[in-house]
Amino acid sequence: MLNEYFYLGKITKTFGIRGEVLVYLDTDEPEKYYKLELVFFNIKGEPIPFFINSIKIKSKQQLIVKFEEIDNDNAASYIDTQLYLPLSLLPPLGENKFYYHEVKGFKMIDKQHGDIGICEDILEYPHQAIFQIKHPKGTILVPIVDQYIIKVDKTNKIIELDTPTGLIEIYLSL
Repeated sequence: MLNEYFYLGKITKTFGIRGEVLVYLDTDEPEKYYKLELVFFNIKGEPIPFFINSIKIKSKQQLIVKFEEIDNDNAASYIDTQLYLPLSLLPPLGENKFYYHEVKGFKMIDKQHGDIGICEDILEYPHQAIFQIKHPKGTILVPIVDQYIIKVDKTNKIIELDTPTGLIEIYLSL
């Protein structure tokens, strides 16, 4: 299952006539993935390994990749295929930093309101990611902003927040 993998990017189009494809890397540090030998394709919800023959850098976020199993005749059928790597390959993060998949289920404590619920999901929008917090009175949405995050306690699965005055009240008064 894909729950043991993290999303790396996707194949966006074919490139040239040698079976190469253009891969978009959805990561803040794409250079860490410029020398991969293998990635996993999401084929019908299952991670299937595909070996890499060569990688050329097109731009910081885009690579031209030649996979062993893909030739010019079938390259187009892989457009929009999502690419994954095992979670074990994620580099460790510093204090108060986290991967979105790590914090689902964490208790959310606000400096002014105390326990405001459990992080149910992370909503990813183009300009802002948001904690989706399940509270007895409904859903609370809090932007993921460094200034709002006081502490991330991965051991006890708690995130301490200091949200702006009025943000939590909007959801609790509904």
